[in-house]
Amino acid sequence: MIFRGLAGGAAAAIASAVALVRPAEATEATEATEETGETAGPVLAKTSSIPVGGGRIISGRWVVTQPVKGTFRAFSAKCTHQGCAVATIRGGIINCPCHGSRFRIADGSVARGPATRPLARRKIKVSKGVIRLG
Repeated sequence: MIFRGLAGGAAAAIASAVALVRPAEATEATEATEETGETAGPVLAKTSSIPVGGGRIISGRWVVTQPVKGTFRAFSAKCTHQGCAVATIRGGIINCPCHGSRFRIADGSVARGPATRPLARRKIKVSKGVIRLG
């Protein structure tokens, strides 16, 4: 009897945690743009949240950078050496903590190995202060 009560309580806690996640997922829903009618991808970040000469790692999946004011780039956050997620961005460099690979924020190219290939570039659209996957 006690076990059933605990299991029921755990199920309720999981269900409420899932309910809390759903509003965040809604921000990544695709939307049609008014001007063109084409579908825009999920919002990655606001332009104001990406520092000039730096960047941000978004949801552990993407890296969005602003190498110079007003120029934005996006890359996969997956290191091309062995697939680890990059972890930090400092001094114009995207850093992988697993084996020390480093990538340039301007183009994702390798600044230091062991990686030999650049980070995969992602297409983005920047409009009205918002950066979306394109």
